[in-house]
Amino acid sequence: MTELMPPPAHEVEDILRRALVEDLAQGGDLTSAALVPETATTQGRVVARAAGTIAGLHVGLGVFGLVGGKVSITTSVDDGERVEAGTPLATLDGSTRAILTGERTCLNILGHLSGIATSTRSVVDAVAGTATRIADTRKTTPGLRALEKYAVRCGGGMNHRFGLHDAVMIKDNHLVVASSPADAVTKVRSTVGHTVSITIEVDRLDQIESAVAGGADIILLDNLRGDDLRRAVELVGGRAITEASGNITPETAAKISASGVDVISLGWITHSAPRLDVALDL
Repeated sequence: MTELMPPPAHEVEDILRRALVEDLAQGGDLTSAALVPETATTQGRVVARAAGTIAGLHVGLGVFGLVGGKVSITTSVDDGERVEAGTPLATLDGSTRAILTGERTCLNILGHLSGIATSTRSVVDAVAGTATRIADTRKTTPGLRALEKYAVRCGGGMNHRFGLHDAVMIKDNHLVVASSPADAVTKVRSTVGHTVSITIEVDRLDQIESAVAGGADIILLDNLRGDDLRRAVELVGGRAITEASGNITPETAAKISASGVDVISLGWITHSAPRLDVALDL
């Protein structure tokens, strides 16, 4: 498996601290403080209760270094690994209070990111053996984009642009103020320079030649299907990267890939992926 580039450590810590403030506020863990002696220690295991692809294990476990009390951690799997139901993911040894206080934040992050990785993997598997790559979008949870895009990579997918700042995407609403796709691409290129990639979204075959002629790097074929999608790829003719998007599922991905499209982009793998069931058992 290709080595995964984790999110920046300072960004991860900031997310974890904000999550803990949300959970603990000024009062702290009232239940553990009342029931658990300060010196109590225990061992716990983080376990996958369902089969899936793991993402964010070290991110989630990082919370135990921020809640007070010493906890040593031994992991049993790595991010990007597929696991079966019942697989131990990590063992925790140390302060009972710390483990109980950090438990929910750890599991929320681990379950959410592993759900994204698992959903991504289902589509990657569907197009296995083809040249089509699976990509995410900007449809992410505010404040969690770096983690969610990392989870997509754990599932074998690739990242689209990170935000509005690092690549251009000319969508249908932008084209309202342009005379043609070529005009829109030309105007943008004169502003952003040659090092920034430009994607333009088209939803009709008669827009493709103008988009290519304008010098777009990527032609996003929005909601085109069947013969229209195959014809669109032929019309682009390798002069730009082709990207299919719009209501694509694991069940339809293989057929769309058969059109010869280079990339399939999916919003639901980040905004609607089911959480993977994970638990911490003392």
